[in-house]
Formats: sequence, structure tokens, C-alpha cells
Amino acid sequence: MNTVTTASIALTGIKAVIIDLDGTMLDTAPDFHAAVNRMRAEFDLAPLSQQTIVDFVGKGSENLIRKVLSVDYPPAKAEQHFEAALDSYQRHYAVINGNFASVYPGVLEGLETMRKQGLRLACVTNKPLVFAEALLEKVGLRDYFEVVYGGDSFPKKKPDPMPLLAVCADFKLQPSQVLAIGDSSNDAQAARAAGCPVFNVPYGYNHGESIQDVDSDGIVTSLLVAAQNLSH
Repeated sequence: MNTVTTASIALTGIKAVIIDLDGTMLDTAPDFHAAVNRMRAEFDLAPLSQQTIVDFVGKGSENLIRKVLSVDYPPAKAEQHFEAALDSYQRHYAVINGNFASVYPGVLEGLETMRKQGLRLACVTNKPLVFAEALLEKVGLRDYFEVVYGGDSFPKKKPDPMPLLAVCADFKLQPSQVLAIGDSSNDAQAARAAGCPVFNVPYGYNHGESIQDVDSDGIVTSLLVAAQNLSH
């Protein structure tokens, strides 16, 4: 486990960066909050607090909805409602997507700095690809990325290394040359399994757990700080 800050770390030999979306580049918690509670209203369930929903974020929409249903139902009954609840959530999220989201400080500056450094950029998220692409377009970030992969782009999603290894193959780079940046243990575990170095940010969604407890190569306060600690 490594909990040092970027005051004492720097990475060399980096040619590309894989960046997570929710909780890393964008604060999308208000979008999740609105969509989940609109779904719950259809099931005559009481609304949940934003923090409760945030603690469920990170392993994809299916996991989110199962966690949300588990608040009210035992496992068997939650599974009975799962498909209808997921359909309802995705219908509401498609309408809401990006309406309440905001770009975290240092993201635009960080992406600009990375681009000027000649780094190749990819976005890998567990959000469904159609939602990820639409969201990046809406907030003006899509053009920074050569590649965008969502949670449904491959048979396996983070924390499995499959999406990260796909980016390495796309870029024809060794995993050691590709930095991953994310806000949760999902990102760090995927990077470690892929053989990529990894930075975590401290401000996102880590399943309600401390980011200090996640095994990474450092905690960066922003994407700009991450960029400032990279060299070819």
C-alpha cells in the first residue's frame, strides 16, 4: 500500500494516460441521485440520500441498482425487481445525463497539459458506453480522448484489467508506459492487474472507503498535479 502524495513522487517513461470518468473527471453524483430516486418513485420506494447512492457507485449500473434495491428488499426479491428497475433507471438517466454534473477543478488544465506533453489519452469507465460518450460530449471533454471504453465495451469491466490492457494494445504500448488515474479501488486494482502504474484522486467515489487505504503509486489532488508529475 502506498499513500504518499505527489509531493514526493514522479513517474518517468509514461507515454499514455487512461483516465476514469465518474468521480475522477466529473462529479456526477447529482445525476445518479436524481435518476435513482426517479426510478425508486416508480416502485413506490422512499428517496435515498445522495451520499447513500454515492457509496454504491463504481462497479457499473447493474451493481448500483442491485445495491439500491437491497436497501428495501431481501436478495431474492431484489433480483425479481432488478430488470425492471435497471430499465427504469437507465431511461431516467438517459434524460438526466450531465444535467447536474460538473467538471472537477484541474481537469481541463490537466488534460491540456497532458496533450501538450504529447501523451495519448483514453477514458475507461464502468458507465455504459452510450452514456459515457454523451456525457463527455456534453461537457466538452470528448475531443481529448483517442479512445473511450465503457462498462459494456468488453465482457469484463474494472477492476478486471481487460479494458486497460485493450487500451495498451490500441496504443501499442507496454502497460508500464501507460498510467491509470482514478478515484477508487476499482481503478487501482485494474491497473495493478494490468501492470500499469496508477494515481488516485482523493475527491471522488470509493465505495464509502478511504482512498488512503488503496494500493497506488500516489494520491494526486488533481489531474493537473498528475500531469506535473509525469515525464517521458
